[in-house]
Amino acid sequence: MWRALRAAEACEVCRSLVKARSAAGGPVPLPRLPLVSRSLHLPRPPARPLRPPLRLSCQPFSSLSHLPPRRWKLSPAKSSFQPRRHFWPARLAARLLRLRYLLLGSAVGGGYTAKKTFDQWKDMMPDLSDYKWIVPDFVWQLDEYIDLEKLSKALPDSESLAKLLPDLDKLAGSFSLLKDFFSTGHRLVSEVVEASGPLLWLGTSGDTAFRATDASESDRQFKKVTDKERVEQLQEELLRTQLKYQRILERLEKENKELRKLVLQKDDKGIHHRHLKKSLIDMYSEVLDVLSDYDASYNTQDHLPRVVVVGDQSAGKTSVLEMIAQARIFPRGSGEMMTRSPVKVTLSEGPHHVALFKDSSREFDLTKEEDLAALRREIELRMRKSVKEGCTVSPETISLNVKGPGLQRMVLVDLPGVINTVTSGMAPDTKEVIFSISKAYMQNPNAIILCIQDGSVDAERSIVTDLVSQMDPHGRRTIFVLTKVDLAEKNVASPSRIQQIIEGKLFPMKALGYFAVVTGKGNSSESIEAIRDYEEDFFQNSKLLKTSMLKAHQVTTRNLSLAVSDCFWKMVRESVEQQADSFKATRFNLETEWKNNFPRLRELDRNELFEKAKNEILDEVISLSQVTPKHWEEILQQTLWERVSTHVIENIYLPAAQTMNSGTFNTTVDIRLKQWTDKQLPTKAVEVAWETLQEEFSRFMTEPRGKEHDDIFDKLKQAVKEESIKRHKWNDFAEDSLRVIQHNALEDRSITDKQQWDAAIYFMEEALRGRLKDTETVLENMVGPDWKKRWMNWMGRTQEQSVHNETKNELEKMLKCNEDHPAYLASDEITTVRKNLESRGVEVDPCLIKDTWHQVYRRHFLKTALSHCNLCRRGFYYYQRHFVDSELECNDVVLFWRIQRMLSITANTLRQQLTNTEVRRLEKNVKEVLEDFAEDNEKKVKLLTGKRVQLAEDLKKVREIQEKLDAFIEALHQEK
Repeated sequence: MWRALRAAEACEVCRSLVKARSAAGGPVPLPRLPLVSRSLHLPRPPARPLRPPLRLSCQPFSSLSHLPPRRWKLSPAKSSFQPRRHFWPARLAARLLRLRYLLLGSAVGGGYTAKKTFDQWKDMMPDLSDYKWIVPDFVWQLDEYIDLEKLSKALPDSESLAKLLPDLDKLAGSFSLLKDFFSTGHRLVSEVVEASGPLLWLGTSGDTAFRATDASESDRQFKKVTDKERVEQLQEELLRTQLKYQRILERLEKENKELRKLVLQKDDKGIHHRHLKKSLIDMYSEVLDVLSDYDASYNTQDHLPRVVVVGDQSAGKTSVLEMIAQARIFPRGSGEMMTRSPVKVTLSEGPHHVALFKDSSREFDLTKEEDLAALRREIELRMRKSVKEGCTVSPETISLNVKGPGLQRMVLVDLPGVINTVTSGMAPDTKEVIFSISKAYMQNPNAIILCIQDGSVDAERSIVTDLVSQMDPHGRRTIFVLTKVDLAEKNVASPSRIQQIIEGKLFPMKALGYFAVVTGKGNSSESIEAIRDYEEDFFQNSKLLKTSMLKAHQVTTRNLSLAVSDCFWKMVRESVEQQADSFKATRFNLETEWKNNFPRLRELDRNELFEKAKNEILDEVISLSQVTPKHWEEILQQTLWERVSTHVIENIYLPAAQTMNSGTFNTTVDIRLKQWTDKQLPTKAVEVAWETLQEEFSRFMTEPRGKEHDDIFDKLKQAVKEESIKRHKWNDFAEDSLRVIQHNALEDRSITDKQQWDAAIYFMEEALRGRLKDTETVLENMVGPDWKKRWMNWMGRTQEQSVHNETKNELEKMLKCNEDHPAYLASDEITTVRKNLESRGVEVDPCLIKDTWHQVYRRHFLKTALSHCNLCRRGFYYYQRHFVDSELECNDVVLFWRIQRMLSITANTLRQQLTNTEVRRLEKNVKEVLEDFAEDNEKKVKLLTGKRVQLAEDLKKVREIQEKLDAFIEALHQEK
């Protein structure tokens, strides 16, 4: 009650204040109160004990919560105060309704802003319509081929998917544990910081700012550096990956080659060889073999070490090599030249004493005399085979591998003996060729020169020492060997001379070492064991050792082989890697040259090109068998008629047509056809068929194949074609069978229908028109141009042509008077023509009249025959009645029909022979020729030439050499 009274009083006071203020002329400013509080300003009551608020179970939250929820009845006011109603719910609703404008405005503004932001983002996005080609077209058409509704039904529902999802409650529990752990750690850190005292907080703000800026700058630099390093790392990784795959590719190629060799390499029994691990010296020998095949003249700067055995003829160098190899493997002769080509001997250690050539799988057992004799014969045969006609020696190297227990590993090359004089039976340039071969091997800076000197002859007669001193003046790679010391000790008056030779004081030549050896008593039947025993016994009892003229390490072939082997491997280890680098550079240069000259072609060597050409030729031969029978028969019939048409018209038709009746005509035709069939026609038909086969074969061989045509094969294809045709012979029985068929075809005179009759007339007309055209051409050349050509082309006739023209005109007058004139002029007719021409002042020889008459009458006869042929078009009815009661006789049409039928049957028979027999025989000949060419390397070198072939050959060989050198170096390092 008191609150209502106080509120009424307060309102009355406020109203009076407002009136006073308005009277003063200004509004009363109200303090900024909340929206609801401004509608009803209620002052706080005076400080007095307040009544406790009502304890309600649910008290509304509002700015009017201090008012009691109950409605109080107000007492009537004083007479000076007029009470006023307060509708605060309506005012509150009005204020709240104003919020809709704020919300609506915010919604509109926010939507506009969102749309503008979306448009900006849309403009920033790239236009992906130009990249639709990346996605295949079928992706856009998937809905046409795939039922998406069935697919959606087939998918699992939400409950099944919910089972697959992780348990979120467990994840929440795990995260809460992590949160507790980190919060505990954070609390510990904060306690440590608080305990560290106020020193940590001095200057914190400034230091923090500087550290923040420094950190931002360092982050930027770190990002820049990181980007550069990342690019560099990516590039390095790309290079490493490329190198890795390049090595893998090279390894796979190498394994592929080895597998091919393993499959193709068979022994005489056809059993595959088992792949064995190669020894170090065998690997090195293979490198030297490839180098020897690559360039026999060593123009490729081959500086790989090998032991070169040089010496005068019959100085005993072959015997020294046999002692080192411990077998009598070389052919022997008494004073004559036996070593006619370089022999490369690769010595290696093995359980069995055997020898074999690099291009053969046969092993010769060196412990058996039969195999030794066979080996010597094979070496001698290979030497003689390598020597070309008109020469005495050959630079071609024979490669031989010798394995046995106790052999020192090395590669030796036995060269032909140096001679001073060319004897009878030798080529004039033998001496120069031997010198050039020896120099080619010795000029290698890494070659070890084993200089062999005969101790039984005067040292002044030696030629090889001067040659060796020229090649190695400082003696850094020369080993001097004095042979036949036993004979030298007996024959030399002063033993000190041998000492001077061994000490290097007698010759101007310098050497690494000097050795004295004994190679037997000169008996070719001595064994190696006997020679070795004799050598050891000799040096044990020799005065040269007893008097210390020779040292113990300078005698016997055993010590010599050990010294040569040590020197050889020392030279190999010092120079092989340098040689490998040299061949790598050569390979790089060749590959660069190939890319520049032939960028779009594969690197095919001569053998690969030959195989490619071989496949093309065989395909062309196979395509020859696919020619249609109709094409064969048309070509054969046309070609055969071109060959026999002259004989048919000149020797059969024209003589028979001179007769007066049909019986004589048919008799003459039959006799001449029989003679022609028995003697000439079958042979001529076979010749035509063979020439047709050659032409078709040549057409397929020389026909360009568009972009696939490679002109590098033209010479090879031409050679194969010529050789195949040369070897091919037609079946001998073909003429006999063909003669019977042709005779039976010509005996048939029955024309069954009008179509055959018209075909015979057409054939006859074509033949006669062709002959008439040829005759007119001959006449035109004989008499010269007519008046029109003379007038238009300003041409004139010669004196002879004028005489022929006058004679022609006179003979034409004679024919007009007698159109049935015979083919030959009588003597009186010739005289008459000559006198008529002389009366006009033209001197004519009788032979000229006969020649002119032959062409004039021939033209007249052919024109008459053509007109008769036109009349016979309707003569088939009379032919069926055998021309009874008819003046029309068409026996010539029957003759041409017989000829046409004979040509058709002959062409069909020849076609059958071609397709069934001759094409297959020709294909067989082509295969044989290709096989022969494949085995003949000289033929391939001659037929496949050019820079492209040579460059591919060099590249292949250099790659092979480099691969083998790399494998050898790897094995050499492993052995170390």
